[in-house]
Amino acid sequence: MSDDMRPPVNLSMRVLDRAFFQKTIPISAARIYSKQQISHIRKDLEKSKDILARDRLSIVQSDPNSDVQKDSKCLLLNTRIKAEDSSTWGGTIQELVNQQQIKIIPYELHLDYGYWTYHDIMTSIMPMDEEGELPSSFNTVGHVAHLNLRDQYLDWKHIIAQVILDKNSSIKTVINKINSVGEESEFRTFAYEVLAGPDNLNVETKEGDCIFRFDYGKVYWNSRLNTEHRRLVDMFKEGDAVCDVMAGVGPFAVPAGKTNVFVWANDLNPDSYKYLVDAIKRNKVVPFVKPFNENGHSFIRTATAELLKTDHSVPIMPKKPSRSKSVDPVQPLKTLVQPKLFSHFVMNLPGSAITFLPSFIGLYASLPSDGPQLDPDTTPLPMVHCYTFGPKADDNAPAQAAICEEVSGQLGYKITPQDDEVEIWDVRDVAPKKRMFCASFRLPREVAWRKAG
Repeated sequence: MSDDMRPPVNLSMRVLDRAFFQKTIPISAARIYSKQQISHIRKDLEKSKDILARDRLSIVQSDPNSDVQKDSKCLLLNTRIKAEDSSTWGGTIQELVNQQQIKIIPYELHLDYGYWTYHDIMTSIMPMDEEGELPSSFNTVGHVAHLNLRDQYLDWKHIIAQVILDKNSSIKTVINKINSVGEESEFRTFAYEVLAGPDNLNVETKEGDCIFRFDYGKVYWNSRLNTEHRRLVDMFKEGDAVCDVMAGVGPFAVPAGKTNVFVWANDLNPDSYKYLVDAIKRNKVVPFVKPFNENGHSFIRTATAELLKTDHSVPIMPKKPSRSKSVDPVQPLKTLVQPKLFSHFVMNLPGSAITFLPSFIGLYASLPSDGPQLDPDTTPLPMVHCYTFGPKADDNAPAQAAICEEVSGQLGYKITPQDDEVEIWDVRDVAPKKRMFCASFRLPREVAWRKAG
């Protein structure tokens, strides 16, 4: 935005004063003699770049001189064009004036609080940080905007929240996190303060073609992981069995169920389990997604043993035309049989998921002797997707090596970033010096069949 279009500055403002944001800018306009010519003249002036092209600003305005003609219109012109100086007009304007299709007139453009964006307003009342940035990023979950403000911005927190409400019609409540995720409880929830709007965190949010409803204050959800959820779900094949050890409200499990993947989804948080059950029913994936409310350490082993002796299949029916009145029995296109072994384990608890890896040691060797037995040489091995944190750097190689070293220590088996079927995926920034990664690797046969002692 050019300087003449910026809002007025007041770095001492601590209570939002919307009336302060007023500005009148002297420009020029093209008075249109015939309203039927507006579209044609506008195209000519846009082509010659004589129009005042600004986002959120209508260039067609009422003529400031109401005596000229009732409902007369004018077009706002580029700020370089001066009504009193024809040398600034350019060839297109001069030609239209000579043809008496327009007249160039002075125009006072009035801008107010409603015109400027959140960023425009905040840059006029807050100093930027040492990196030249403002707290412009926030996580949106349903009608809630979730801020994580640094200490230097706390003096402006209520203004920030109010401007967010004003500039985002879908947001009704703004909160600020006041401790780190996980400090409030073991369930990755956090303490928060309401900065604007009602203290109502019962949200509905959509990810992909799935709808989730939950109390955001009682469960973990991060809308910025949408791409990561899709990336991992796209790895699963129809008919696979997936064990989601820390499933939350189901951002991996429910979309996977939509693609006909069998998922055993678990979360220790009773509230997450409640909303997971709701999401499974709401998104009609009951035949494919089975919810659990257990400890993740033991669930890795108990789910593996239970799946091995569970028989379950789902007929895939053709879609019936909405207006079809046929009463003939419909035959399934195919029937998917739930596998006896998991193809993937998902462990999305980046603060501690790596510490769950010892549960995979002897995973197959420790199966109950009275149940089905597996062949150590031919039994396929699952992929494990373990989320964790690492240092932020221009080169992720040191972080990848450190993560593999930590995984190796937990498994008692060395893996490296160079091994086949090992990938340390860079997920996202989470803090100035911290990134989130996903360590994906094939469970080593030596680990799965290691016997106790």
